[in-house]
Amino acid sequence: MKIRPKLLLTSLIATSLTLFCALKADGAQRDRVQNDAGHDDAGHDGAGMCRRAPVPVQLAAEPPVTAPRSRLPVVPIAPPRVVAAAPDLGAPLSLSPPPPSATTAPPPSADSIPETVLITGSLIRGTAAVGVPVTSLAPQDFATTGALSSADLFRSVPAAAAPAAAPPATGSRERSSADAEKAAASRYRERATQAPPAGLLTAGDHDDLLNPLLYARYVDGALKNEPPQGVPRVDTGRVLAVNVQDRSGRPAPFAPVTLTCADGNQLTLSTTANGAAVFFPELDRLSERVTISVPYDASEKARIVALSGRGHVNLQTITVSGPAPAIERFDLALVVDTTGSMTDELEYLKSELGAILADLDRDHPNLDIRVALVAYRDVGDVYVTRTFPFTSDIAQLRADLSQQRADGGGDYPEAVDQAMARAVALDWRSDAVRSILFVADAPPHAENVASSWRSAEVARAKRIHIVPVGASGVGPAAEYVMRGMAALTQSRYIFLTDDSGIGNPHAEPAVDCYLVTKLGSSIRRVLDSQISGRRVEPAKNEIIRTVGDYDRGAALVNRDVAD
Repeated sequence: MKIRPKLLLTSLIATSLTLFCALKADGAQRDRVQNDAGHDDAGHDGAGMCRRAPVPVQLAAEPPVTAPRSRLPVVPIAPPRVVAAAPDLGAPLSLSPPPPSATTAPPPSADSIPETVLITGSLIRGTAAVGVPVTSLAPQDFATTGALSSADLFRSVPAAAAPAAAPPATGSRERSSADAEKAAASRYRERATQAPPAGLLTAGDHDDLLNPLLYARYVDGALKNEPPQGVPRVDTGRVLAVNVQDRSGRPAPFAPVTLTCADGNQLTLSTTANGAAVFFPELDRLSERVTISVPYDASEKARIVALSGRGHVNLQTITVSGPAPAIERFDLALVVDTTGSMTDELEYLKSELGAILADLDRDHPNLDIRVALVAYRDVGDVYVTRTFPFTSDIAQLRADLSQQRADGGGDYPEAVDQAMARAVALDWRSDAVRSILFVADAPPHAENVASSWRSAEVARAKRIHIVPVGASGVGPAAEYVMRGMAALTQSRYIFLTDDSGIGNPHAEPAVDCYLVTKLGSSIRRVLDSQISGRRVEPAKNEIIRTVGDYDRGAALVNRDVAD
């Protein structure tokens, strides 16, 4: 049989095209299946149900910090000198030192004079502010020690008290038996000589998961007012909460809870210290029916749940056969905006941190605590991020924090995206309660909001609570991002208030109900709640002011919305 060359060529081309299309379709199908089970190279999830968290943001290594690290000095305290009464307020202020006497030590060199000096709660830099009474004091009058409390700072001194010569600081000191008993607590309370006393700033905190319908209403309103693009809707009005407990009814932390959706895709989140894993059907793209599985489920049966509509919390409780593990470790990362507008907040955080950690150590004496620090500014500043890894050496970490200064920034948004990416990439321990204390007053740049949120989703997948602290200057965009991060990671939103009268005015949050306490008390209670797995309320004498109808974190008006 004679084969025509033209017909043979046409047949070969047609066969090749068919094979090419088949291979392309097969590759596309494989890519779709892989994306449904994971993510593409850009970090986006696939189009299937049970949407997983994106891959972490990858950043280049930070340039090395040129300044040497040093520890906080431990300076033995000398009794303060008796200072004459302040001059008439109407008289011109003078910062010149008094004339030396025969018994006065030589004046310190210019290099040894602190950059910042605290006078009755005011920070004096260079020259005094007009109208502020200032008494000339020498640097030795500000010497503090690890055992010094805020009460010591304001203790009256007898007129006959004579100054004692302070021995030179050697970096270590001999301790009496009483000092040794306080060693564990004092490692948290050592503080720099220039830090203001703790316990001055005031704050409130709010749990949007306890007020789901109010938060959903807040989100609906924000969506109408052009919220930051890149933050998906966290619909707390429709939630699936899975509580895992042991046979004794104790919450089981760190238990993996896996949901299987109708298309076979799976999403796994681990329970926090309260034994709960919270899923958002809209955000997580859950099917109308999901299968819940937990290792060592005592029932040994697959649990298929039909999700109810909006306005309902689907609560499922699963009992496991083994005992719930005890909480023995806590990793805390400080993510702190150190731009120029954060001067007051940064200085007070340096003071509050020691008291907060000491209180946690007192309430959880067997808890192994590590702390890390990510200081950040903005692109174009001296640095963008400066990361100090997790350490159990609290004194060293506090020394690193004390060396940070508020500067730079310029425009309103800051490099939140890079700071959060650094924080979630830290060396978190698998068996520790994990929390990020995110102290800031500005949102990320508009083009980086999505990247910042991506890190928040990674934090959720890693079981990391994000505890935002909204400082003075927080606007609607920053509040929206911060509250979304807190709700996503089963955390609470903390915000400064004007009750202290310190610093710039603080914007009122879009929150219906909260209690005002000291900032340190609010942070301690939120972190304590995340460690203990139970909500910790303030004592009556800690409450400064009550806003709205408050009932253990829930607003009574929230129930009216539900009805």
